[in-house]
Amino acid sequence: MDALDLILLDPHEAQIRSLLTAGAGSERSAYMLFGIADIESDPWSDQPRRRLASHRFDPIGDDDLMSASGCHVTWQTDGFMRLLNEAKTAGLIPALVHTHPKGKARFSEQDDRNEAELARTALLKGMPGLVSIIIAENGDLAARIWTTTKEAVDVVRILHSGPRLRISGLTGTPANFLDRQVRLFGDEASRQVSGFRCGIAGGGATGSAVLPLLLRLGVKEAVQFDKDVVDLTNLNRLHGARRSDVDAKWPKTAIHARTVEESGLGMTLVSIDAWAGDPVTWDALKACDVIFCCTDDHAGRLFLNRFARFYGIPVIDVGLAMQRRTETVYDLFARVSTLVPGHPCLLCGGYVDPRRAREETLRRDDPDSYERLKEEAYVLGEGDPSPAVVTFTTEAGAMAVNEWLAGITGLAGEAGMLPTRMRRFRARDERKPLVEPQPDCPCCSQEATLGRADMQPFLDVVS
Repeated sequence: MDALDLILLDPHEAQIRSLLTAGAGSERSAYMLFGIADIESDPWSDQPRRRLASHRFDPIGDDDLMSASGCHVTWQTDGFMRLLNEAKTAGLIPALVHTHPKGKARFSEQDDRNEAELARTALLKGMPGLVSIIIAENGDLAARIWTTTKEAVDVVRILHSGPRLRISGLTGTPANFLDRQVRLFGDEASRQVSGFRCGIAGGGATGSAVLPLLLRLGVKEAVQFDKDVVDLTNLNRLHGARRSDVDAKWPKTAIHARTVEESGLGMTLVSIDAWAGDPVTWDALKACDVIFCCTDDHAGRLFLNRFARFYGIPVIDVGLAMQRRTETVYDLFARVSTLVPGHPCLLCGGYVDPRRAREETLRRDDPDSYERLKEEAYVLGEGDPSPAVVTFTTEAGAMAVNEWLAGITGLAGEAGMLPTRMRRFRARDERKPLVEPQPDCPCCSQEATLGRADMQPFLDVVS
């Protein structure tokens, strides 16, 4: 199974770029470890593939550095042997990083010879491969992987994951119908938007708003997760739904598939009739470049909160609160949180309740036990259905998509996506709450989980 692409997390990419400064014109090198995300069946190709997510960066210290100039670097390899042992124990892939401060992001013949020997050692140690990354003076990156000692395979596609989002290696031209969009963002940004493989967790009100927005932006590959069947009360906010769908008891995913097909705009939408987090969704989630969390349950949010940490795949979470206080007073809020390295997670912000998440999971997996516990007052149980108005749910979906566009295009500044935005509809304002990462957070404070990718049990969670 070849490595088709890398996920390079923002803090690790910053450390790679820091080598250029540290070298001051001379080559510098470092080690890295990558987590492995094996996809048994890609949702769009039905083929197996592998992604590698950056997990850790280890600079080679001055004590191990033997010599360096503008066109070479040598170092002691004791650290490399320790790296291989650690990678084998943890099920990770080792990597080499070095700079080309006076050249381009191209591997030289000397690189080929040196890396082939190191790859031989790694393969003899039982590694599935050895990754090599170079960074040039202009900041360009190149990557490849050695799975044999004869030849390395170039890794063209790299997802740069952080507040700013980018995919290296995309080709092609934006579709003709995107002409007005290209006039604003340009060819490259529109190519980036179209090249992202997008997941949508939830096909309800906000999910049904996000999907057609992605469709009209030119996204070519998307996957949607939902297990619900449309009912009469959904018709006030579910884009694409018809009264006849209620009579036919259509799944929400089937309604959205019809919307995409009838548009004729070239999107390939894969529908999975399961809640995000169900084992049948794991492959498709691991194949995405961004996931819009449009579920209204705590269980799905808690799962994707942890998933984003392990796989480095950005998750954009959408939340809504609607309540009528009096005849003339309303609480109407929309929230968008971006789960990328460096941003606090949903637990830090208090936007997800672990107890409610456990109860929701129990209700889905073992409804009889859930009902018994509810009778015994061990679970909170369901309250009245929440209010929902299509204008607000649609605006929340647009907020999420626009935040993603800010990450790609920089339309809101070079900082890219904000950690959290809160829109108050009644006050007609928007706030940016300052949420600090919690030092004892069970999700985002654990360095060992960042980019860890596949492990047993999945996400290191025992059911």
